[in-house]
Amino acid sequence: MFGFRVIKTALAAFASIMIAHFVGIPSATSAGLLAILGLDTTIKRSVKTVVDRFFASIVGLIVACVLFGTLGFHYWVIPLYILIAFPVIVKATFKGGIVTNAVVVFHVFNAGEITWPVLWTELQLLVIGLGSAMLVNLIYMPNPEEKLSKIRSEADECFSRIFAQFAKTLRNPDYVWDGKELIEADKKVAEGLELARRSRENQVLKSDEFWGVYFVMRKQQLDSIQTMAQLVSQVYRQISQAELTAELFDRLERDVKSEHYTGNAAEMLKELEEQFKEMSLPETREEFEVRSAILQLCRELNRYLGLSKKDKAPHIT
Repeated sequence: MFGFRVIKTALAAFASIMIAHFVGIPSATSAGLLAILGLDTTIKRSVKTVVDRFFASIVGLIVACVLFGTLGFHYWVIPLYILIAFPVIVKATFKGGIVTNAVVVFHVFNAGEITWPVLWTELQLLVIGLGSAMLVNLIYMPNPEEKLSKIRSEADECFSRIFAQFAKTLRNPDYVWDGKELIEADKKVAEGLELARRSRENQVLKSDEFWGVYFVMRKQQLDSIQTMAQLVSQVYRQISQAELTAELFDRLERDVKSEHYTGNAAEMLKELEEQFKEMSLPETREEFEVRSAILQLCRELNRYLGLSKKDKAPHIT
């Protein structure tokens, strides 16, 4: 099955070749090659790619005219051209256009002369090829909203399953969790961050930061969850505080899938911390170690909830 980018590449190449043929430019297929080189994954990147390739070619043509005009059209001049032109192009911050520049300059070399008609032909090929690539990218870019929503739901589901595992481990210290949900959540968050970045680069006039902010929040929360996982693993015996904390994660298992910040878990955590203060001190070293881990777990959970409160939409009643 063809990918969307492959289809756009085919359209851009075909359009540029037909336009060049209609205008009467020799080697019209070269416009298709330039169109292929000008396409990119997002609108903003495509614009930058086209600009880099166009001006890199202009710089290259100027250097080529000087070298070919003074030294002649000999094969040994080509490596000399590369040694001089490529560093100049990189210095001019048009590094991405080196390949396009080489295509244009080699056309001039094959022509064996530096005349206005030859240079004008190359300029037309550049405008038609790169222009077609930019136009195809500007006409349509797929809307990623549906896919971003799907990734969000999948990531939230991973978080929910992680909290369920935390609750299960706190209730039964002998339970062994393989942590696969952490790996799945990390993959989903990374996928969401990348798609959100591409979506932002496709918004030319107005940039919507919602998805970027959301997945950055999830990335930060995932770091917090990994810390919590280490603390949960230190709860190696059953105590009442562990059961109470497990009930808190039961609530989070449901709330994490909500689009809005409800504040329910934060209220439960506050009440739980008050309960802990009223409990008697540990009687054994083991109990002290376990309760210490649970206390640190609650503090880390408070940091996690703070991220939700900051970047999740508030719940409207």
